[in-house]
Amino acid sequence: MNATLKFEDTSITVALVGCGGFIGSHLLRAIFERTNWRVFGVDLDSYRIQEHLTNPRFEFLSADLADPEVVARIAQFPLVVNLAAICTPGRYMAEAAEVIRSNYDHPRVLADACAKSGSWLIHFSTSEIYGKTAADSGALLEDESEIVLGPVAASRWSYATAKLLTERYLAGLAGLNWTVVRPFNFVGPFMDFMPGVDGEGIPRVLANFSTALVRGETLKLVNGGLARRCFTSVHDAVDFMFCVFAAGENPERRAGVLSQAFNVGNAANEVSIAELAQLMRSVYASVKGIPESEVPGVEVVSGEEYYGKGYDDSLRRLPSVEKAERLLGFKAKIPLKEALQESLTWFANHYGSNDG
Repeated sequence: MNATLKFEDTSITVALVGCGGFIGSHLLRAIFERTNWRVFGVDLDSYRIQEHLTNPRFEFLSADLADPEVVARIAQFPLVVNLAAICTPGRYMAEAAEVIRSNYDHPRVLADACAKSGSWLIHFSTSEIYGKTAADSGALLEDESEIVLGPVAASRWSYATAKLLTERYLAGLAGLNWTVVRPFNFVGPFMDFMPGVDGEGIPRVLANFSTALVRGETLKLVNGGLARRCFTSVHDAVDFMFCVFAAGENPERRAGVLSQAFNVGNAANEVSIAELAQLMRSVYASVKGIPESEVPGVEVVSGEEYYGKGYDDSLRRLPSVEKAERLLGFKAKIPLKEALQESLTWFANHYGSNDG
């Protein structure tokens, strides 16, 4: 990789795969606001990025990584960010084979193309790769924590298995300049979908609870909501990406982020899913200006009852964030309540007319 990625350089075009998704839409906007770069964006969906489609610095292609010609075009650019993935729990269960194709087969082909062209590939993986952690698990270290995935019959692990295999492939591919991002529950506006309105199936927990609140339904706590997670504002995630991009301005700093995987999370925002439900009830009451007593309550359901046969879970997922701070000077700042306030305000405004 020979390109120097200076933010003010108008000659640079970066490729953003999955630019129309939740994270991609926020990152795309930030690139236009914070740099002079052009963007070649690829996605099957553009409803989150309508405002950018007429931007002369943006070329949008409605396609995916299943097309070899599209992959070849993407790999022409000096920096490739791959956010494309099937990443909703309901689909891990019902479409395991397609989830694996999306999260391993297609990224592998892109990695091969980037190794050949010399592009720097920043690949979004997942905190799911840490597998079936116990309730007393400590902080997860990128280069040290052991990984145990559930049995083959537990199809919930189809996503984590594919993502982990992709990481191993990137690390073993000669000539590839790569950096891996492991998100820990990014939240914010445009996250996921509302079932029956702009998507089908079961979204991730924040959109799941948000949907229930807007529709006046009980919040379903899978297996009692005992599992613990850390939630991270998408704005912190974007700031992390700019720390990575900034490393590309200097060959010595760039060497420090290549061949590295980074946890991106906010360890201060750890809650159980049961605690998250209660906090979201409180925040939603504030957003709507109503007493909390008028907000739907919670209901405990089994994982198999809610997601179907093959459900399994990780009981705690706490990131070590030392590596990102040490190598990039990055530390997430936005507290959980503030992130939830923004997310729920957007969700209520966006879907409020679809609450029937």
